[in-house]
Amino acid sequence: MTGSDTPPPEGPGSGHPKIDTTVPHSARIWNYWLGGKDNYPVDRAAGEAFRQVYPGITDLARGSRYFLGRVVRFLAGEAGIRQFLDIGTGLPTVDNTHEIAQRVAPESRIVYVDNDPLVLMHANALLTSSAEGVTSYIEADLRDPATIIREAAGTLDLGRPVALILMQVLGHVGNAGDDEEARSIVRRLMDALPSGSYLAINDSADTNPANVEATRRYNEGGAVPYHLRRPEQIARLFEGLELVEPGVVPINDWRPDPSPFETPSDEGVLGGVARKP
Repeated sequence: MTGSDTPPPEGPGSGHPKIDTTVPHSARIWNYWLGGKDNYPVDRAAGEAFRQVYPGITDLARGSRYFLGRVVRFLAGEAGIRQFLDIGTGLPTVDNTHEIAQRVAPESRIVYVDNDPLVLMHANALLTSSAEGVTSYIEADLRDPATIIREAAGTLDLGRPVALILMQVLGHVGNAGDDEEARSIVRRLMDALPSGSYLAINDSADTNPANVEATRRYNEGGAVPYHLRRPEQIARLFEGLELVEPGVVPINDWRPDPSPFETPSDEGVLGGVARKP
């Protein structure tokens, strides 16, 4: 992560891909909510507008990071997983997937996938690894599972179990009221992974009226839309898999441990982990 208040330059002559700084972007807004520096004025404005309608968004963002940490510790520890495919990586922050997994099992292998130019600029921060393990980065779109699987096979052994991680990314596919595209993507990815693999998801639900209204306004602002789903739609993403207790629940209720942050009564995010039989 850059330590300055302004992200690095981009475009011709900078060595970085072109980034549109006139339209807010979800990864940069998320970074802003988490207190990061890798965002632009347009992102901070959009993030503040969202927070004015839904003040709980900061707790939601932090809660999602804590959920990821608990999930990866479970997968690398109790479940014994040593390979991770993290799609929709977002901007590097504290305790990325490889750092958590390799603290538990240094030999863990992690593949990150994203198609955002700013994430690509910071990919080197995700490519650190323990001496025993491996991390790699793929520039690809969630809507192209075939490319993701083909490229991931360069780092991961797809004959052995893999944990597929989809955190706050499936809301960017499909549209409100329709979860078929998201379900199709999950099925295609999981079909390519062997028995004993795991799926971990957290996704925003339509259970919090303030979140619903803030998201509606955000989607009208020109950014790539994020679609909230009904709880039963999120649960259907795990069809055909064996859910790990406690199932698909609000993320703060999934195997909680002590947190320095106040737990909101309804952060509007559900999550779960399931095993492929």
